Amino acid sequence: MRQQNRNPLLAMGIGADGLKTGYTKEAGYGLVGSAVNNNLRLILVVNGFKTMKDRADEARKLLEWGFRAFEARPLFAEGETIGEAKLYGGTKGRVPLVAAAPVKLLVPRTTGDKLGAKVFYSGPVRAPIEKGQPIGTLKVSRGENVVLEVPLQAGEDVGSGGLHQRAFDAMGELVINVFRAGVDRF
Repeated sequence: MRQQNRNPLLAMGIGADGLKTGYTKEAGYGLVGSAVNNNLRLILVVNGFKTMKDRADEARKLLEWGFRAFEARPLFAEGETIGEAKLYGGTKGRVPLVAAAPVKLLVPRTTGDKLGAKVFYSGPVRAPIEKGQPIGTLKVSRGENVVLEVPLQAGEDVGSGGLHQRAFDAMGELVINVFRAGVDRF
């Protein structure tokens, strides 16, 4: 026996590759769909249609609009240094921070919004550091809203420094903490 696939998007030539159709008397015809076009994947959820044709037509329109109206904007390449973390007691004073994969953000093609990016970590980070060790987070903002958070990791190994380096770093932290304590009083 042969079962025909009921997902109408699969046969429309718009890059659809799944997911699920459904119907209930209370909710009507619905669809959760997925499509890829020019390396951009969109996920669609629609519900409440009176007919299968209405569901198919509106789902197609929404996906086509999504592919026209949005783009995945590359922010940082895989392995690109996004920031640095200050180290304590290492053979180097800083370690580069990278993401495990390219960092992209889905944005409207016609947006004039400015994007901002900040690196957050608790530091200084104590050496030794292994490449790939989780260190912090990249937060990307559009206006006042954080729209993307990406974990950051060490981009290279950094060994422990000698006794002289650790003592120097300890003195530096002591001075900074005394200064902070004085500023906090005012």
